[in-house]
Amino acid sequence: MTEKLTQCPLCSSGHFINYQTIKDFSVSKEDFLLCKCNSCTLIFTNPRPDKESIGKYYEFEDYISHQDQANNLINSLYKLVRRITLKQKIKWINTIHRGKGNLLDYGCGTGYFLKAASEDGWNVKGIEPNKQARNIAQQFQLDVSANLSGINSDSKFDIITLFHVLEHIHNLKEISLSLRDKLNPNGTLLIAVPNKDSWDANKYQTDWAAWDVPRHLYHFNQMTMKTLAKMLDMQIISSIPMKFDSYYVSLLSEKHQEKRGIKALFSGFINGLKSNYWAKNNQDNYSSILFILKKK
Repeated sequence: MTEKLTQCPLCSSGHFINYQTIKDFSVSKEDFLLCKCNSCTLIFTNPRPDKESIGKYYEFEDYISHQDQANNLINSLYKLVRRITLKQKIKWINTIHRGKGNLLDYGCGTGYFLKAASEDGWNVKGIEPNKQARNIAQQFQLDVSANLSGINSDSKFDIITLFHVLEHIHNLKEISLSLRDKLNPNGTLLIAVPNKDSWDANKYQTDWAAWDVPRHLYHFNQMTMKTLAKMLDMQIISSIPMKFDSYYVSLLSEKHQEKRGIKALFSGFINGLKSNYWAKNNQDNYSSILFILKKK
């Protein structure tokens, strides 16, 4: 079933407007309406599938986050680049928190980041609602639960990560506040999200792959992430561009425009390059941004 929101999921304002309609290119081919809050400017999918019915929209073989097979060229490239990005992520957490500690990855998917962090000396736990992905992660002998209730109520973490997960969470405020409360006093929350103000979002418009409706329920930018931080009584201490994402998103967007082969690969690469170059001179509006939050 679908649910229609009557309040902004971020600031609770009841005033929002229809923004634009986006197609689900991956599964249903349905159109989904995006709304824009008049108060905080968050863009959100509305109406949207409820928690009980959203699962079917993840059931396609190309959804790389929930399975371990590369069924096409784009996913093969994704797995290749993942080796580099995993090293980046480990470097980031080690820079943020000197000395190993407790780490929770919310929405850990198939567990590759958790596995890398564990091998680096971190004490890790994961949350992954999707059973297929969770089973793969558990094959690495990782402690992965289906939801937060599987985590000991007394457990606290030095680092909590959400890599491209926040935009998928139905109960945005509840989960965000619960994760904040799971942090140690000097703990850090790392949130990576697509950026609707990026060059590639503007380039591809309604074909932009990172809209990814209805799986993506919210569509953030730097302003709305600051609003989220304020709601959590936290502050964004820094942000890091995720530069590989512009290439991946551009390649998928080319596919949405029914482009194939070498031409699509070339266009996707060039547009990914253009997006990163543009962002450097335009308030760091990269295709995806990792926000680093601390308690005030």
